[in-house]
Amino acid sequence: MPSSDSLPETRRSVRLVTLGCARNEVDSEELAARLEAGGWELTEGDQPDVVLVNTCGFIQAAKQESIGELLSAAESGAAVVAAGCLAQRYGSELAQALPEAQVLSFDDYGGIADRLDEVLAGKRWPAHEPGDRRKLLPISPAGRPGADGPHVPGHGSVASDLPAGIAPASGPRVIRRRLDGGVVAPLKIASGCDRRCSFCAIPAFRGSFLSRPPADLVAEAGWLAGQGVRELLLVSENSTSYGKDLGDLRLLESLLPRLADVTGIDRIRVSYLQPAEVRPGLIEVMAGTPGVANYFDLSFQHASGRVLRAMRRFGDAERFCALIEQIRKLAPDAGIRSNFIVGFPGEEEADLEVLSEFLAQARLDAIGIFGYSDEEGTEAANLPGQLDAEEIADRVGELAALADELMDQRAADRVGEVHDVLIEEPAGGGQGSGRYTGRGAHQAPEVDGTTEVVSSRPLVAGELVRARVSGSEGVDLVADLIDGPGVPLGRLACGAGSHAGSPRNLG
Repeated sequence: MPSSDSLPETRRSVRLVTLGCARNEVDSEELAARLEAGGWELTEGDQPDVVLVNTCGFIQAAKQESIGELLSAAESGAAVVAAGCLAQRYGSELAQALPEAQVLSFDDYGGIADRLDEVLAGKRWPAHEPGDRRKLLPISPAGRPGADGPHVPGHGSVASDLPAGIAPASGPRVIRRRLDGGVVAPLKIASGCDRRCSFCAIPAFRGSFLSRPPADLVAEAGWLAGQGVRELLLVSENSTSYGKDLGDLRLLESLLPRLADVTGIDRIRVSYLQPAEVRPGLIEVMAGTPGVANYFDLSFQHASGRVLRAMRRFGDAERFCALIEQIRKLAPDAGIRSNFIVGFPGEEEADLEVLSEFLAQARLDAIGIFGYSDEEGTEAANLPGQLDAEEIADRVGELAALADELMDQRAADRVGEVHDVLIEEPAGGGQGSGRYTGRGAHQAPEVDGTTEVVSSRPLVAGELVRARVSGSEGVDLVADLIDGPGVPLGRLACGAGSHAGSPRNLG
Protein backbone atom coordinates (compact mmCIF):
# COMPACT_ATOMS: atom_id res chain seq x y z
CA MET A 1 0.00 0.00 0.00
CA PRO A 2 1.51 3.37 -0.99
CA SER A 3 2.13 5.86 1.81
CA SER A 4 2.85 9.58 1.86
CA ASP A 5 6.58 8.72 2.09
CA SER A 6 6.50 7.09 -1.36
CA LEU A 7 4.98 10.12 -3.09
CA PRO A 8 6.86 13.13 -4.45
CA GLU A 9 7.66 15.66 -1.74
CA THR A 10 5.18 18.24 -2.99
CA ARG A 11 2.35 19.87 -1.15
CA ARG A 12 -0.89 18.09 -2.04
CA SER A 13 -4.06 20.18 -2.10
CA VAL A 14 -7.62 19.19 -1.25
CA ARG A 15 -10.88 21.08 -1.41
CA LEU A 16 -13.31 19.93 1.26
CA VAL A 17 -17.02 20.33 0.50
CA THR A 18 -19.50 19.89 3.35
CA LEU A 19 -23.18 19.14 2.76
CA GLY A 20 -25.97 18.52 5.24
CA CYS A 21 -26.29 19.34 8.92
CA ALA A 22 -24.12 20.84 11.65
CA ARG A 23 -23.05 17.34 12.69
CA ASN A 24 -21.44 16.96 9.28
CA GLU A 25 -19.65 20.28 9.81
CA VAL A 26 -17.94 18.83 12.89
CA ASP A 27 -16.99 15.69 10.95
CA SER A 28 -15.48 17.82 8.19
CA GLU A 29 -13.38 19.71 10.71
CA GLU A 30 -12.04 16.39 12.00
CA LEU A 31 -11.17 15.41 8.43
CA ALA A 32 -9.51 18.79 7.89
CA ALA A 33 -7.31 18.39 10.97
CA ARG A 34 -6.25 14.88 9.99
CA LEU A 35 -5.49 15.95 6.43
CA GLU A 36 -3.42 18.94 7.52
CA ALA A 37 -1.53 16.75 9.96
CA GLY A 38 -0.79 14.40 7.06
CA GLY A 39 0.71 17.15 4.94
CA TRP A 40 -2.30 18.08 2.84
CA GLU A 41 -3.06 21.71 2.04
CA LEU A 42 -6.70 22.73 2.39
CA THR A 43 -7.72 25.05 -0.42
CA GLU A 44 -10.76 26.83 -1.78
CA GLY A 45 -9.11 27.11 -5.19
CA ASP A 46 -10.51 25.86 -8.48
CA GLN A 47 -7.74 23.36 -9.21
CA PRO A 48 -7.09 21.16 -6.16
CA ASP A 49 -5.53 17.74 -6.54
CA VAL A 50 -8.51 16.13 -4.79
CA VAL A 51 -12.07 17.20 -4.02
CA LEU A 52 -13.39 15.49 -0.88
CA VAL A 53 -17.20 15.74 -0.57
CA ASN A 54 -18.69 15.09 2.86
CA THR A 55 -22.11 14.00 1.66
CA CYS A 56 -25.58 13.90 3.22
CA GLY A 57 -27.81 10.83 2.85
CA PHE A 58 -30.81 11.76 5.00
CA ILE A 59 -33.62 12.30 2.48
CA GLN A 60 -34.00 12.09 -1.29
CA ALA A 61 -33.33 15.78 -1.93
CA ALA A 62 -30.11 15.62 0.11
CA LYS A 63 -28.97 12.53 -1.80
CA GLN A 64 -29.54 14.27 -5.12
CA GLU A 65 -27.62 17.32 -3.97
CA SER A 66 -24.71 15.12 -2.88
CA ILE A 67 -24.59 13.25 -6.18
CA GLY A 68 -24.77 16.53 -8.09
CA GLU A 69 -21.81 17.89 -6.11
CA LEU A 70 -19.76 14.77 -6.80
CA LEU A 71 -20.47 14.94 -10.53
CA SER A 72 -19.65 18.64 -10.62
CA ALA A 73 -16.35 17.99 -8.84
CA ALA A 74 -15.48 15.28 -11.36
CA GLU A 75 -15.99 17.73 -14.22
CA SER A 76 -13.26 19.95 -12.75
CA GLY A 77 -10.64 17.32 -13.54
CA ALA A 78 -9.70 16.72 -9.89
CA ALA A 79 -9.77 13.31 -8.28
CA VAL A 80 -13.04 12.94 -6.37
CA VAL A 81 -13.63 11.20 -3.05
CA ALA A 82 -17.04 10.70 -1.42
CA ALA A 83 -17.26 10.55 2.37
CA GLY A 84 -20.09 11.18 4.81
CA CYS A 85 -23.54 9.72 5.23
CA LEU A 86 -24.39 8.94 1.59
CA ALA A 87 -21.06 7.16 1.15
CA GLN A 88 -21.45 5.25 4.41
CA ARG A 89 -25.04 4.29 3.69
CA TYR A 90 -24.53 2.95 0.15
CA GLY A 91 -20.84 2.04 -0.07
CA SER A 92 -20.14 -0.28 -3.00
CA GLU A 93 -23.55 0.48 -4.51
CA LEU A 94 -22.64 4.17 -4.78
CA ALA A 95 -19.17 3.33 -6.12
CA GLN A 96 -20.69 1.19 -8.88
CA ALA A 97 -23.27 3.83 -9.82
CA LEU A 98 -20.73 6.67 -9.66
CA PRO A 99 -17.35 5.45 -10.93
CA GLU A 100 -16.15 9.06 -11.03
CA ALA A 101 -15.66 8.96 -7.25
CA GLN A 102 -13.83 6.84 -4.72
CA VAL A 103 -16.09 5.99 -1.77
CA LEU A 104 -14.99 6.06 1.88
CA SER A 105 -16.61 4.73 5.02
CA PHE A 106 -16.44 6.32 8.46
CA ASP A 107 -13.78 3.76 9.34
CA ASP A 108 -11.46 5.35 6.75
CA TYR A 109 -11.45 8.71 8.57
CA GLY A 110 -8.58 7.86 10.91
CA GLY A 111 -6.26 7.34 7.93
CA ILE A 112 -7.81 9.92 5.61
CA ALA A 113 -4.45 11.48 4.63
CA ASP A 114 -3.10 8.11 3.52
CA ARG A 115 -6.31 7.39 1.65
CA LEU A 116 -5.98 10.57 -0.39
CA ASP A 117 -2.31 9.81 -0.99
CA GLU A 118 -3.46 6.52 -2.50
CA VAL A 119 -5.87 8.40 -4.75
CA LEU A 120 -3.03 10.51 -6.13
CA ALA A 121 -0.92 7.36 -6.58
CA GLY A 122 -3.64 5.95 -8.83
CA LYS A 123 -4.80 3.24 -6.46
CA ARG A 124 -8.47 2.32 -6.35
CA TRP A 125 -9.70 0.20 -3.47
CA PRO A 126 -12.98 -1.70 -3.12
CA ALA A 127 -15.69 0.32 -1.43
CA HIS A 128 -17.19 -1.12 1.74
CA GLU A 129 -20.32 -3.22 1.66
CA PRO A 130 -23.15 -1.28 3.36
CA GLY A 131 -24.52 -2.76 6.57
CA ASP A 132 -26.36 -1.94 9.76
CA ARG A 133 -23.82 0.01 11.82
CA ARG A 134 -25.78 -0.56 15.02
CA LYS A 135 -24.40 -4.09 15.07
CA LEU A 136 -20.87 -2.77 15.65
CA LEU A 137 -21.61 -1.69 19.25
CA PRO A 138 -23.16 -3.65 22.13
CA ILE A 139 -26.95 -3.58 22.28
CA SER A 140 -26.83 -2.43 25.89
CA PRO A 141 -25.74 1.24 26.22
CA ALA A 142 -23.84 0.33 29.40
CA GLY A 143 -21.52 -1.91 27.38
CA ARG A 144 -20.41 0.75 24.93
CA PRO A 145 -17.92 2.98 26.79
CA GLY A 146 -14.38 1.75 26.31
CA ALA A 147 -15.41 -0.94 23.88
CA ASP A 148 -13.23 -1.53 20.85
CA GLY A 149 -15.73 -0.27 18.33
CA PRO A 150 -15.90 1.46 14.97
CA HIS A 151 -14.58 4.92 14.22
CA VAL A 152 -17.17 7.51 15.23
CA PRO A 153 -16.76 10.77 13.27
CA GLY A 154 -16.45 13.91 15.35
CA HIS A 155 -15.51 12.09 18.55
CA GLY A 156 -11.76 12.63 18.38
CA SER A 157 -10.29 14.38 21.42
CA VAL A 158 -6.59 13.62 21.74
CA ALA A 159 -3.85 13.43 19.11
CA SER A 160 -0.15 13.62 19.81
CA ASP A 161 0.90 14.11 16.19
CA LEU A 162 -1.08 17.20 15.20
CA PRO A 163 0.89 20.29 14.16
CA ALA A 164 0.99 23.47 16.22
CA GLY A 165 -1.99 25.75 15.73
CA ILE A 166 -4.60 23.01 15.50
CA ALA A 167 -4.91 22.56 19.27
CA PRO A 168 -3.59 24.10 22.49
CA ALA A 169 0.04 23.46 23.36
CA SER A 170 -0.97 21.78 26.63
CA GLY A 171 -3.85 19.60 27.70
CA PRO A 172 -6.01 17.45 25.41
CA ARG A 173 -5.31 18.10 21.74
CA VAL A 174 -8.50 18.45 19.75
CA ILE A 175 -8.66 16.63 16.42
CA ARG A 176 -10.37 19.50 14.70
CA ARG A 177 -9.48 22.37 12.38
CA ARG A 178 -11.99 25.19 12.06
CA LEU A 179 -13.24 25.74 8.55
CA ASP A 180 -15.49 28.66 9.44
CA GLY A 181 -14.15 31.66 11.33
CA GLY A 182 -17.55 32.71 12.69
CA VAL A 183 -18.39 33.33 16.33
CA VAL A 184 -20.69 30.27 16.50
CA ALA A 185 -19.55 26.66 16.23
CA PRO A 186 -21.21 23.26 16.60
CA LEU A 187 -19.97 20.94 19.34
CA LYS A 188 -20.88 17.28 18.85
CA ILE A 189 -21.87 15.72 22.17
CA ALA A 190 -22.94 12.30 20.86
CA SER A 191 -23.49 10.27 17.70
CA GLY A 192 -25.99 7.66 16.60
CA CYS A 193 -29.47 6.86 17.83
CA ASP A 194 -31.21 3.99 19.61
CA ARG A 195 -34.75 5.00 18.70
CA ARG A 196 -36.67 3.15 15.99
CA CYS A 197 -38.76 5.79 14.23
CA SER A 198 -40.45 4.02 11.32
CA PHE A 199 -39.46 6.67 8.73
CA CYS A 200 -35.80 7.16 9.67
CA ALA A 201 -32.75 5.33 8.30
CA ILE A 202 -30.15 7.34 10.23
CA PRO A 203 -29.54 4.78 13.05
CA ALA A 204 -28.65 2.09 10.52
CA PHE A 205 -25.77 4.04 8.95
CA ARG A 206 -24.79 6.30 11.86
CA GLY A 207 -24.94 3.48 14.41
CA SER A 208 -26.05 3.11 18.00
CA PHE A 209 -26.05 6.04 20.40
CA LEU A 210 -22.64 6.91 21.82
CA SER A 211 -21.92 9.86 24.13
CA ARG A 212 -18.64 11.76 24.27
CA PRO A 213 -17.08 12.05 27.76
CA PRO A 214 -17.79 15.39 29.48
CA ALA A 215 -14.06 16.11 29.93
CA ASP A 216 -13.53 15.90 26.17
CA LEU A 217 -16.39 18.29 25.54
CA VAL A 218 -15.17 20.83 28.08
CA ALA A 219 -11.67 20.68 26.60
CA GLU A 220 -12.99 21.17 23.07
CA ALA A 221 -15.20 24.04 24.24
CA GLY A 222 -12.13 25.76 25.66
CA TRP A 223 -10.26 25.22 22.42
CA LEU A 224 -13.15 26.67 20.41
CA ALA A 225 -13.26 29.71 22.71
CA GLY A 226 -9.59 30.23 21.92
CA GLN A 227 -10.52 30.21 18.24
CA GLY A 228 -12.89 33.15 18.76
CA VAL A 229 -16.11 31.17 19.23
CA ARG A 230 -18.66 32.78 21.55
CA GLU A 231 -21.65 30.48 21.11
CA LEU A 232 -21.65 26.68 21.13
CA LEU A 233 -24.39 24.76 19.32
CA LEU A 234 -24.58 21.31 20.94
CA VAL A 235 -25.44 18.75 18.26
CA SER A 236 -26.18 15.04 18.10
CA GLU A 237 -28.88 12.79 16.69
CA ASN A 238 -30.68 12.92 20.07
CA SER A 239 -29.28 15.25 22.71
CA THR A 240 -31.74 14.20 25.42
CA SER A 241 -30.17 10.71 25.46
CA TYR A 242 -26.76 12.14 26.33
CA GLY A 243 -25.10 10.18 29.14
CA LYS A 244 -27.29 7.07 29.11
CA ASP A 245 -24.36 4.95 27.90
CA LEU A 246 -22.11 6.58 30.52
CA GLY A 247 -24.39 5.49 33.35
CA ASP A 248 -26.05 8.87 33.98
CA LEU A 249 -29.37 9.73 32.31
CA ARG A 250 -29.10 13.26 33.72
CA LEU A 251 -25.59 13.95 32.55
CA LEU A 252 -26.73 16.73 30.20
CA GLU A 253 -28.06 18.66 33.20
CA SER A 254 -24.61 18.69 34.79
CA LEU A 255 -22.73 19.21 31.50
CA LEU A 256 -24.53 22.44 30.55
CA PRO A 257 -23.31 24.51 33.54
CA ARG A 258 -19.76 23.23 33.00
CA LEU A 259 -19.79 24.35 29.39
CA ALA A 260 -21.38 27.68 30.30
CA ASP A 261 -18.48 28.28 32.73
CA VAL A 262 -15.84 27.94 30.00
CA THR A 263 -13.98 31.23 29.73
CA GLY A 264 -14.85 33.07 26.54
CA ILE A 265 -18.09 31.21 25.82
CA ASP A 266 -21.12 33.48 26.21
CA ARG A 267 -23.94 31.17 25.16
CA ILE A 268 -24.72 27.46 24.97
CA ARG A 269 -27.51 26.29 22.69
CA VAL A 270 -28.88 22.74 22.71
CA SER A 271 -30.37 21.19 19.58
CA TYR A 272 -32.21 17.95 18.71
CA LEU A 273 -34.34 17.38 21.81
CA GLN A 274 -36.58 14.30 21.79
CA PRO A 275 -39.94 15.29 23.41
CA ALA A 276 -40.38 11.85 24.98
CA GLU A 277 -37.10 12.33 26.88
CA VAL A 278 -37.39 15.99 27.94
CA ARG A 279 -37.27 15.79 31.74
CA PRO A 280 -38.49 18.49 34.16
CA GLY A 281 -34.94 18.72 35.54
CA LEU A 282 -33.54 19.38 32.07
CA ILE A 283 -36.07 22.16 31.47
CA GLU A 284 -35.11 23.72 34.80
CA VAL A 285 -31.40 23.69 33.95
CA MET A 286 -31.92 25.05 30.44
CA ALA A 287 -34.26 27.77 31.68
CA GLY A 288 -32.30 28.71 34.79
CA THR A 289 -28.59 28.42 33.98
CA PRO A 290 -26.88 31.71 33.03
CA GLY A 291 -25.26 31.34 29.65
CA VAL A 292 -27.60 28.57 28.45
CA ALA A 293 -30.03 29.81 25.82
CA ASN A 294 -33.72 29.50 26.52
CA TYR A 295 -34.09 27.63 23.27
CA PHE A 296 -35.93 24.34 22.82
CA ASP A 297 -35.49 22.47 19.53
CA LEU A 298 -38.23 19.86 19.97
CA SER A 299 -38.63 17.09 17.41
CA PHE A 300 -42.44 16.76 17.35
CA GLN A 301 -42.77 15.48 13.71
CA HIS A 302 -46.60 15.60 13.84
CA ALA A 303 -49.43 16.36 16.29
CA SER A 304 -51.91 13.60 15.47
CA GLY A 305 -51.54 10.78 17.96
CA ARG A 306 -52.65 8.27 15.32
CA VAL A 307 -49.95 9.34 12.86
CA LEU A 308 -47.32 9.52 15.59
CA ARG A 309 -48.04 5.93 16.62
CA ALA A 310 -47.47 4.85 13.01
CA MET A 311 -44.21 6.80 13.13
CA ARG A 312 -43.32 4.89 16.32
CA ARG A 313 -43.12 8.15 18.23
CA PHE A 314 -44.46 9.56 21.47
CA GLY A 315 -47.18 12.11 22.09
CA ASP A 316 -50.07 14.02 20.61
CA ALA A 317 -51.23 17.64 20.42
CA GLU A 318 -52.43 17.71 24.03
CA ARG A 319 -49.19 16.33 25.47
CA PHE A 320 -47.04 18.56 23.28
CA CYS A 321 -49.00 21.64 24.31
CA ALA A 322 -48.55 20.67 27.97
CA LEU A 323 -44.78 20.39 27.42
CA ILE A 324 -44.69 23.82 25.80
CA GLU A 325 -46.63 25.33 28.69
CA GLN A 326 -44.21 23.71 31.14
CA ILE A 327 -41.30 25.32 29.32
CA ARG A 328 -42.92 28.76 29.12
CA LYS A 329 -43.85 28.68 32.79
CA LEU A 330 -40.13 28.67 33.61
CA ALA A 331 -38.92 30.64 30.57
CA PRO A 332 -41.64 32.97 29.19
CA ASP A 333 -39.29 34.24 26.47
CA ALA A 334 -38.18 30.76 25.36
CA GLY A 335 -37.63 30.16 21.68
CA ILE A 336 -39.25 26.92 20.52
CA ARG A 337 -38.86 25.33 17.10
CA SER A 338 -39.87 22.01 15.58
CA ASN A 339 -40.06 20.09 12.32
CA PHE A 340 -43.10 18.24 10.97
CA ILE A 341 -43.56 15.53 8.34
CA VAL A 342 -46.62 15.88 6.11
CA GLY A 343 -48.02 13.13 3.89
CA PHE A 344 -46.97 10.18 6.03
CA PRO A 345 -48.60 6.90 4.91
CA GLY A 346 -52.20 6.76 6.17
CA GLU A 347 -52.37 10.47 7.04
CA GLU A 348 -55.96 11.71 6.65
CA GLU A 349 -57.54 15.15 6.41
CA ALA A 350 -58.52 14.90 10.07
CA ASP A 351 -54.86 14.41 10.99
CA LEU A 352 -53.91 17.52 9.02
CA GLU A 353 -56.60 19.47 10.86
CA VAL A 354 -55.16 18.32 14.20
CA LEU A 355 -51.70 19.48 13.09
CA SER A 356 -53.02 22.83 11.85
CA GLU A 357 -54.85 23.48 15.12
CA PHE A 358 -51.77 22.55 17.13
CA LEU A 359 -49.55 24.90 15.15
CA ALA A 360 -51.99 27.75 15.71
CA GLN A 361 -52.07 27.06 19.46
CA ALA A 362 -48.38 26.31 20.03
CA ARG A 363 -47.02 29.70 18.90
CA LEU A 364 -43.68 28.27 17.77
CA ASP A 365 -40.88 30.60 16.72
CA ALA A 366 -39.69 28.34 13.91
CA ILE A 367 -41.57 25.62 12.01
CA GLY A 368 -40.16 23.30 9.37
CA ILE A 369 -42.61 21.49 7.11
CA PHE A 370 -41.28 18.54 5.11
CA GLY A 371 -42.99 16.16 2.73
CA TYR A 372 -42.71 12.46 3.49
CA SER A 373 -40.53 10.38 1.17
CA ASP A 374 -39.80 6.65 1.35
CA GLU A 375 -36.38 5.68 2.66
CA GLU A 376 -34.97 2.26 1.81
CA GLY A 377 -34.83 -0.13 4.72
CA THR A 378 -37.40 1.67 6.85
CA GLU A 379 -40.68 0.28 8.12
CA ALA A 380 -42.67 3.23 6.77
CA ALA A 381 -41.71 2.42 3.18
CA ASN A 382 -43.89 -0.69 3.39
CA LEU A 383 -46.86 0.79 5.26
CA PRO A 384 -50.30 0.86 3.61
CA GLY A 385 -51.92 4.15 2.68
CA GLN A 386 -49.04 5.58 0.66
CA LEU A 387 -49.90 8.98 -0.85
CA ASP A 388 -48.85 10.11 -4.31
CA ALA A 389 -46.23 12.81 -4.72
CA GLU A 390 -48.71 15.43 -5.96
CA GLU A 391 -50.95 15.02 -2.94
CA ILE A 392 -47.99 15.24 -0.58
CA ALA A 393 -46.79 18.42 -2.32
CA ASP A 394 -50.25 19.98 -1.97
CA ARG A 395 -50.32 19.21 1.75
CA VAL A 396 -46.83 20.60 2.23
CA GLY A 397 -47.84 23.78 0.44
CA GLU A 398 -50.92 24.25 2.60
CA LEU A 399 -49.11 23.65 5.89
CA ALA A 400 -46.04 25.65 4.88
CA ALA A 401 -48.19 28.69 4.08
CA LEU A 402 -49.84 28.40 7.49
CA ALA A 403 -46.46 27.98 9.18
CA ASP A 404 -45.06 31.09 7.48
CA GLU A 405 -48.00 33.17 8.68
CA LEU A 406 -47.77 31.85 12.22
CA MET A 407 -44.01 32.44 12.43
CA ASP A 408 -44.46 36.02 11.18
CA GLN A 409 -47.10 36.61 13.84
CA ARG A 410 -44.93 35.09 16.56
CA ALA A 411 -42.09 37.42 15.59
CA ALA A 412 -44.47 40.39 15.75
CA ASP A 413 -45.50 39.31 19.26
CA ARG A 414 -41.89 39.87 20.37
CA VAL A 415 -41.94 43.62 19.68
CA GLY A 416 -41.12 45.38 22.95
CA GLU A 417 -39.10 42.51 24.40
CA VAL A 418 -35.48 42.97 25.45
CA HIS A 419 -33.04 40.38 24.11
CA ASP A 420 -29.38 39.53 24.46
CA VAL A 421 -28.15 39.56 20.86
CA LEU A 422 -24.89 38.00 19.71
CA ILE A 423 -23.49 40.21 16.95
CA GLU A 424 -22.20 38.31 13.91
CA GLU A 425 -21.52 40.91 11.21
CA PRO A 426 -22.44 44.38 9.93
CA ALA A 427 -25.84 44.47 8.21
CA GLY A 428 -26.35 45.29 4.52
CA GLY A 429 -24.62 48.67 4.50
CA GLY A 430 -21.38 47.31 5.97
CA GLN A 431 -19.26 49.04 8.56
CA GLY A 432 -20.52 52.52 9.40
CA SER A 433 -24.17 51.77 8.57
CA GLY A 434 -25.11 51.64 12.24
CA ARG A 435 -26.87 48.30 11.71
CA TYR A 436 -25.55 44.87 12.70
CA THR A 437 -26.85 41.36 12.14
CA GLY A 438 -27.03 39.04 15.13
CA ARG A 439 -29.24 36.51 16.84
CA GLY A 440 -31.20 36.43 20.03
CA ALA A 441 -31.37 33.42 22.31
CA HIS A 442 -34.47 32.21 20.48
CA GLN A 443 -32.74 32.22 17.08
CA ALA A 444 -30.46 29.34 16.09
CA PRO A 445 -27.88 29.83 13.32
CA GLU A 446 -28.95 29.17 9.72
CA VAL A 447 -32.33 27.58 10.49
CA ASP A 448 -34.09 30.47 12.29
CA GLY A 449 -34.45 34.22 11.84
CA THR A 450 -32.00 36.99 12.76
CA THR A 451 -32.07 40.24 14.71
CA GLU A 452 -30.80 43.47 13.16
CA VAL A 453 -29.49 45.77 15.87
CA VAL A 454 -29.52 49.53 15.32
CA SER A 455 -26.63 51.11 17.23
CA SER A 456 -25.14 54.59 17.51
CA ARG A 457 -21.76 53.08 18.40
CA PRO A 458 -19.68 50.56 16.47
CA LEU A 459 -20.29 46.89 17.33
CA VAL A 460 -17.98 43.98 16.62
CA ALA A 461 -18.56 40.33 15.80
CA GLY A 462 -18.76 38.28 18.97
CA GLU A 463 -20.13 41.10 21.11
CA LEU A 464 -23.19 40.21 23.20
CA VAL A 465 -25.46 43.25 23.53
CA ARG A 466 -28.86 44.03 24.96
CA ALA A 467 -31.45 45.42 22.56
CA ARG A 468 -35.16 46.20 22.62
CA VAL A 469 -37.19 44.79 19.72
CA SER A 470 -38.78 47.63 17.76
CA GLY A 471 -40.19 45.77 14.79
CA SER A 472 -40.31 42.58 12.75
CA GLU A 473 -39.86 41.74 9.09
CA GLY A 474 -41.24 38.27 8.57
CA VAL A 475 -39.42 36.04 11.05
CA ASP A 476 -36.58 38.54 11.47
CA LEU A 477 -36.49 41.22 14.17
CA VAL A 478 -35.23 44.78 14.31
CA ALA A 479 -33.99 46.02 17.69
CA ASP A 480 -32.43 49.14 19.20
CA LEU A 481 -29.29 48.91 21.33
CA ILE A 482 -29.98 49.79 24.97
CA ASP A 483 -27.99 50.14 28.19
CA GLY A 484 -28.87 48.66 31.55
CA PRO A 485 -31.22 45.80 32.48
CA GLY A 486 -34.17 44.98 30.30
CA VAL A 487 -37.86 45.03 31.17
CA PRO A 488 -39.59 41.82 32.32
CA LEU A 489 -41.03 39.71 29.54
CA GLY A 490 -44.68 38.73 29.41
CA ARG A 491 -45.87 35.14 29.66
CA LEU A 492 -47.06 33.25 26.62
CA ALA A 493 -48.76 29.92 27.20
CA CYS A 494 -49.67 27.40 24.52
CA GLY A 495 -52.75 29.00 22.97
CA ALA A 496 -52.09 32.50 24.34
CA GLY A 497 -50.88 35.59 22.54
CA SER A 498 -52.29 38.44 20.53
CA HIS A 499 -52.82 36.38 17.37
CA ALA A 500 -53.82 32.97 18.82
CA GLY A 501 -56.88 31.36 17.32
CA SER A 502 -58.14 28.93 14.73
CA PRO A 503 -55.90 28.64 11.66
CA ARG A 504 -59.06 29.11 9.55
CA ASN A 505 -59.46 32.65 10.95
CA LEU A 506 -55.91 33.94 10.60
CA GLY A 507 -54.97 37.15 8.86
